[in-house]
Amino acid sequence: MMSTGIQYFIVTEPPDYLRHSHTGRICYSIYEYRASIEFAQKLQVFMLGSLAPLYCEMDRRCLEEVSECEAALLLAVTDNSERLKWFRDKDALRRALTLCEGTEVIVEEGGGQLNGIIRFIGSLSQAAADEPLKATFFGVELQGEDKGKGDTDGCHDNESLFACERDCGIFAPFCRVRPRDSDCSSAADSEPPSGRQTQMPVPGDRVTYFIEDYCCYGMVLNVQEKDGKHFVLISTDIDATGRTGEVEVPLQFVVVGEYPAGSDLIALDNGAVEEKCGMGVNSLVEVSLGTGSLYGIIRWIGTLPGRQDVIAGLELENDIGVSDGTFKNVSFFQCPPRRALFVKYSCCRPDARFLSEGAPKHSVADIEIQQCVEKVDPVAPISSDRVAQVLIGRMKGIQGHCNSCYMDAALVSLFSCSSVLDSMLFKSIEPQDAAIQRTLLHNIVNPLRSEGFVQAMHVMKLRQQLEKHGYCRSFTTEEKDPEEFLTVIMHHILALDPLLKLSAAGKVQESYCYQIFLEQKRGLLLPTVQQLLEHSFHDAGLKLAEMPSCLILQMPRFGKKFKMFDKIIPSLELDVSGLLSGGPQQCILCGELAQEECAVCFDESLFSQTGFKVFCTTCSLQVHSHPRRLSHQTTVLDLPEGYAARGAPHALTRDTLELFAVLCIETSHYVAFIKYGAHSHDWIFFDSMADREGDADGFNIPEVRACPEVAIYLDMSPAELADQIPRDMKGVAKRLFCDAYMYLYQSPSMCLYR
Repeated sequence: MMSTGIQYFIVTEPPDYLRHSHTGRICYSIYEYRASIEFAQKLQVFMLGSLAPLYCEMDRRCLEEVSECEAALLLAVTDNSERLKWFRDKDALRRALTLCEGTEVIVEEGGGQLNGIIRFIGSLSQAAADEPLKATFFGVELQGEDKGKGDTDGCHDNESLFACERDCGIFAPFCRVRPRDSDCSSAADSEPPSGRQTQMPVPGDRVTYFIEDYCCYGMVLNVQEKDGKHFVLISTDIDATGRTGEVEVPLQFVVVGEYPAGSDLIALDNGAVEEKCGMGVNSLVEVSLGTGSLYGIIRWIGTLPGRQDVIAGLELENDIGVSDGTFKNVSFFQCPPRRALFVKYSCCRPDARFLSEGAPKHSVADIEIQQCVEKVDPVAPISSDRVAQVLIGRMKGIQGHCNSCYMDAALVSLFSCSSVLDSMLFKSIEPQDAAIQRTLLHNIVNPLRSEGFVQAMHVMKLRQQLEKHGYCRSFTTEEKDPEEFLTVIMHHILALDPLLKLSAAGKVQESYCYQIFLEQKRGLLLPTVQQLLEHSFHDAGLKLAEMPSCLILQMPRFGKKFKMFDKIIPSLELDVSGLLSGGPQQCILCGELAQEECAVCFDESLFSQTGFKVFCTTCSLQVHSHPRRLSHQTTVLDLPEGYAARGAPHALTRDTLELFAVLCIETSHYVAFIKYGAHSHDWIFFDSMADREGDADGFNIPEVRACPEVAIYLDMSPAELADQIPRDMKGVAKRLFCDAYMYLYQSPSMCLYR
């Protein structure tokens, strides 16, 4: 998918061609396509940390990517060489990313080490208008004997960032701050009732605490020191005492983790964990931390070196983790960089965004045995008279989640109201791919057609299966384009015969989609899809080797800033008679059997605005006797053997395809239009993320709505349509005409044979 964004870098090598070394500097590049960052040899970057942003060109080999959070932490280190040294200290950087307000830390100050608690994390001043990022500092309130050894009361430049006594605060970069080890706990703290050594809890930890002989559970909100002793503020679960809300408990009565009453934690293997708690590998889970909830997928369950707790290795939705699945130089699972996080298994709970009220806590990798043996009856596409009842409304279509809009829009377009590609749901395939086909039919297509709604967890399951098969490691997380997904499904998984066979210079090429390329606009200001396809075929010297049952066309556009045309008129019917090789055609002038074609006459608007220029022998002689056309060279058309001898009927049957869906994208989000009936107003609009319930811990609300206003603009003349201002067009019509990315056509007759 195409989306404008900012990527941050650190300069790790001095460029050969720059007079001044920028090694250790933080810089950023603005991109339109993610691929332009990943594969470019040189990048235009802005250097940060100077009086004015410095703009220059850098070799890509001299740069290493850093996340926005990492860049902000590194900016607080003022010396470039020191910054590069701390960037290479991966453990320190990862550790800093896990710090939150309330964490007990040690701060290096004046050659000594001071004890304190983090009270503030952020920038010390507002970012300038010409800089997107400011340095992140830690505001620490000093504790115990170290009180009074600071230099602030929490204020910076007359702005209060946190509150503490005079000279009891310090602002420091991450390189001078580290979490206090568990063995720094107060000597007065005694062992907990379980006999385990006390581990200092931090906000977000799930803990067990003991009150009046009751074993209770909750989550840490804060850790405070009073009169030299530590107390833990806990948000409590409803427990045997009937307590709920918040409670303050002495540290010696708090144990990090959830332990069964009266016994130590019993280590569980993966199978036992899943059986006990309903969460296993590939489960969608959420974890509550001091900064909010994080969401991800369990990729690994087990114990880490030196730890007795059962740990879950999560692949997070966003780049806010600490590794790529590696812990202390040992790889436990694989995921993109900065997506892995290791947490106590007891801190995980099923992702509430995908659970219906009262629903069981399922793993995404549901057991497939029952589905293997049970017969799945197909559900017919939604007919035009049932669309309003089944498909239109909120929480309809496919629910979007984590960059899934490309897949949601493609699936709704292909399967909601059309059966042209239903053969891929039932064809025999390799056993290792059968689970993907079952998920597509049983969990997505059938519910979409019968109930008009598919939960995001089912599409996530399909994405995980595709990722597991090794076709792409980022199907569950990264943005993709529809054609990439469709090619993987149709070609690599279901081994569907190519939808498109093209003839060029006597050779046949096969494909699943066709990208329209134009050498130039050739006077096309407001083109139809028919014109674009014909001009593209003409420029490339292509013909259709056979009539397709489904034709998927990508428009000549590459993001918001690279659209070749401001508007494109949808062709509800695509006439491909002139695009077929080896078939009989009619003379464009008299209607008799055509025998010659003139490629030079293609641009002659005198004959017609569209269509290849084919003539019978008589009309060709007359047309090319004109002085302007004497130099034209015609080619003889290939006709079926013996066809010319029998003569041609007065009117040949035209080969046409009908439009059934359009995928659109403005900047970074795909939506779809579905043409579901024969009437001009039979259009619906689908958005898998039309609304949202809640913030980071919420869920997306998909919506399907009728958009009959499209018919108003389709009935306009090209001149009237050209005068329409996009922002003033009614409803969502603007998106169809201005943001079209992919057109889907079908041949109802040919799909019966494919």
